[in-house]
Amino acid sequence: MDTLRRRRLTACLSAGTLALLAACSSGPQNSSSSPPATSGPATWSSTSPAPTSGPATPGGASSAAPGTGVPTGPPQTVATGLDVPWGLAFLPDGSALVTLRDRGQVVQLRSGQAPRTVATIGAVRPEGEAGLLGIAVSPTFATDRRVFVYYTAADDNRIERFTWDGSALRPDRVVLSGIPKASVHNGGRLAFGPDRQLYVGTGDAGETSRSQDRSSLGGKILRIDQEGRPPAGNPFPGSPVWSLGHRNVQGLAWDADGRMFATEFGQDTFDELNQIRAGQNYGWPTVEGRGGRSGLVDPLVTWTTDEASPSGLAIGGDGAAYVAALRGERVWRVPLTDGRPGTPEEADTPDLGRVRTIAVAPDGRLWLMSSNTFRGDPRDGDDRIVSWVPA
Repeated sequence: MDTLRRRRLTACLSAGTLALLAACSSGPQNSSSSPPATSGPATWSSTSPAPTSGPATPGGASSAAPGTGVPTGPPQTVATGLDVPWGLAFLPDGSALVTLRDRGQVVQLRSGQAPRTVATIGAVRPEGEAGLLGIAVSPTFATDRRVFVYYTAADDNRIERFTWDGSALRPDRVVLSGIPKASVHNGGRLAFGPDRQLYVGTGDAGETSRSQDRSSLGGKILRIDQEGRPPAGNPFPGSPVWSLGHRNVQGLAWDADGRMFATEFGQDTFDELNQIRAGQNYGWPTVEGRGGRSGLVDPLVTWTTDEASPSGLAIGGDGAAYVAALRGERVWRVPLTDGRPGTPEEADTPDLGRVRTIAVAPDGRLWLMSSNTFRGDPRDGDDRIVSWVPA
């Protein structure tokens, strides 16, 4: 990345003030998941450090900056040759599970080994932006061995629960179905919050009215338990809807104080970083970006769609929000102080082209996933995952 691209870009950004305080179809279904298949052509870089549950071992590429606990070290290539990767989640042993959207496969990445396919989900129906999307590991994995995936099926988007048997994901049951599907705006991000409930980012699936319709699961952030039920404390009793008025949510993250943040794709003008509060309305389709309207929450930060098209989101060890940008082909760093945003700047990451997903590894490094084999300009070795720490 050249010096010009690394400079702070502020001309087209707007940082707002903090957001104001703010009938699903679910149930067990038969899974059409297939047994694990053979691995694809992807490779793991043998020179990459092993992801660990603590600081890197002596001689590894990561170490902690003195007095901060934040790792340091140069970028490291983790994997190459991935076919339209989308979601990323870590197992307690430090290995990673990655979803391949169009193949309907989950692969495991482990240091020193080639990626290995651990599930092929036969019910996945890829089309455009649809397919096998998000993945999340249970916060009580040590006892329940559960992994959850979000995917597009024949009639809807749904969340299926799997059980890890030590070498493969075995289908358990669909815990939530009826999320609207289309070739665009499928959302798809899964993340467990500090409350150990499962949060789900969905899209309007091309029909904007769904975002304001509380009976629809489209254009929302949902909150469910591991059985797919709305937990106590949801803002609308009996409903999984946590917040509404979203166009297409693909990034979910929390800071150290439990504040929730989400990234959202705009239409033609503004992409957004929002602070999420239960029961609040984030404006789509009435407002794109900041509207200043009573009853609608304005974003913390907006970008033009050329600068961002934000997908993944992570809160780094420095407390800043890191936003993966697809069309913008970069990672944005947004400083956060008590939830309030500072001036966004372009992070000095490796030049990966389109960036789909960003996640914090167990050792504190950030893993960045490229997305050039779909709507991009693939380079040799794409798509790839690189581990990186802020300078």
